[in-house]
Amino acid sequence: MDELFAFLSRLERDFEDAFSSYEKWQLICGTVLFTLMILVLNDLFCNLDDVLEALKCWIFRKVRAIPAIRNYIADQLDTSRKEIEKGMFEDAADFEVPLLKALPSQGWSKDEVVKVASNVLGVGKYDWKEGKISGGAFAGSDKSFTDLLVEMFGRYSLANPLHADIFPGARKMEAEIVQMTISLFKGDGQHCGCLTSGGSESLLMACKAMRDWGRERRGIRSPEVVMCYTAHSAFDKAAGILGMKIRKVRADPQTFQVDLKAMRRAITKNTVMLVGSAPQFPHGIIDDIEAIGQLGLKYGVPVHVDCCMGGYLLPFMEAAGYPIPPFDFRVPGVTSISADTHKYGNAPKGSSVIMYSSPEYRHLQYFVTPDWPGGIYATPTIPGSRPGGLVAVCWAALLSHGFSGYTEAARKIVKTARTIKTLISEIPELRLMGDPQAGIVAFTSDEVNILQVGDLMNERGWHLTFVQYPPGLHICLTSLQATSDFAKNLASDLKTTIAELKQTSDLTVSGIGKVYGTAAGIPDKSLIGEAAKIFLTCYYDTGFKENSSSKDI
Repeated sequence: MDELFAFLSRLERDFEDAFSSYEKWQLICGTVLFTLMILVLNDLFCNLDDVLEALKCWIFRKVRAIPAIRNYIADQLDTSRKEIEKGMFEDAADFEVPLLKALPSQGWSKDEVVKVASNVLGVGKYDWKEGKISGGAFAGSDKSFTDLLVEMFGRYSLANPLHADIFPGARKMEAEIVQMTISLFKGDGQHCGCLTSGGSESLLMACKAMRDWGRERRGIRSPEVVMCYTAHSAFDKAAGILGMKIRKVRADPQTFQVDLKAMRRAITKNTVMLVGSAPQFPHGIIDDIEAIGQLGLKYGVPVHVDCCMGGYLLPFMEAAGYPIPPFDFRVPGVTSISADTHKYGNAPKGSSVIMYSSPEYRHLQYFVTPDWPGGIYATPTIPGSRPGGLVAVCWAALLSHGFSGYTEAARKIVKTARTIKTLISEIPELRLMGDPQAGIVAFTSDEVNILQVGDLMNERGWHLTFVQYPPGLHICLTSLQATSDFAKNLASDLKTTIAELKQTSDLTVSGIGKVYGTAAGIPDKSLIGEAAKIFLTCYYDTGFKENSSSKDI
């Protein structure tokens, strides 16, 4: 110990001798500057990916400003617009009525409205009722169930849950939908939630609640969400709207689950939410929710489980004979869960549930304007007025199925998914992406162009989902595909398609496959964004420029 004190004394004298020629103010300023430099370097290290991405974007902006390159890009985007319009409007000729550009001068009769609507409904390449589409429809094979939904919507089509005193029945139904969903996720009397218009709004509400939690409880002014890059893009949308930052971490290249070490490293003093997916959409993989919950507890960060896709499938898997690790409120650290009723719940599109472990979080989700001249304005979610008809049909769907009905549906869907996994693993040219446990099965190939496989499968009437980074295909199974011969037919067509590909050397990628193949090779992703916005613009065009028959009726 004496030797230690002697060493420290010598160090102190050496330090004083080294800086004896400096004024006190110089030492103070030097210390402050050194501290600031350390903080800047630490922030740079923590945000290295963001800095590199910003630098890359800056370089691409400068390159795109060169006139020749700018003109070339404009020409390519215009070509993309024409191709998109051609593909989107190719069915316009099948419409048996002119396209409408204005209100009809005289109102149509009921028969006219129904006739035109019926004709338009039947137009399209794919017959979704055949089940060859990936996740495009979750119900529709049971006519009596469809009739029930139609009747319920008719009864409540004019109800507005915003006015609970005028429509108490709609309010009761909405509250019961939330409570029934909470019970499925092992919640108790402390857990609470709200009904939303879909998964995107549920995730937006969760982000809003956690952003405000960070502001009010921890004084965080630059809130951040940490999630795997496979998590749903609705988080990016929510972050863009709410002024939050997304820190995306990698997935394990074998399991496609979030890399927990990378997630831990990405947590900072500004983190207000960790995200786990159950399952994630691209590959159907369920993240290790228990491990993410432990990270949340260790660092004092709320954990959100995105169960929008699996909301009315995963809670029934154990009863169906397919147990999986805990993913719900049984997991310590989980503070919020989103679950879509309009997917495996078989309710019509337009309903989801966001749940919280405590009323404190839901309280932060609310929007209130107390001093508006029109009165005190308060809404639980984004919309003011809400469609009572959608509340009623969602409520009816849940009651119509009951626990036993959803359990039986889960048994059939998961059994079909497991059969597809087995059959795909037996096709030597294909490789499963991870080990999916629920209703989505993703696969890729190291021997053939998987994008070409997808395009050729489209020509055979299949509508598989293209995924990227890495490129692959997935099938999202619903009750429409839970049949005895579905898996066998899919595997058979995949084998035939691959055999055709291997025999054809000059086949080029076209259609959706071409879009994804081109996108993967473009380093400036803002250009892909521009092309996507062209698609969205064309969506609202309806083909007036291409269809000379467009006129008022």
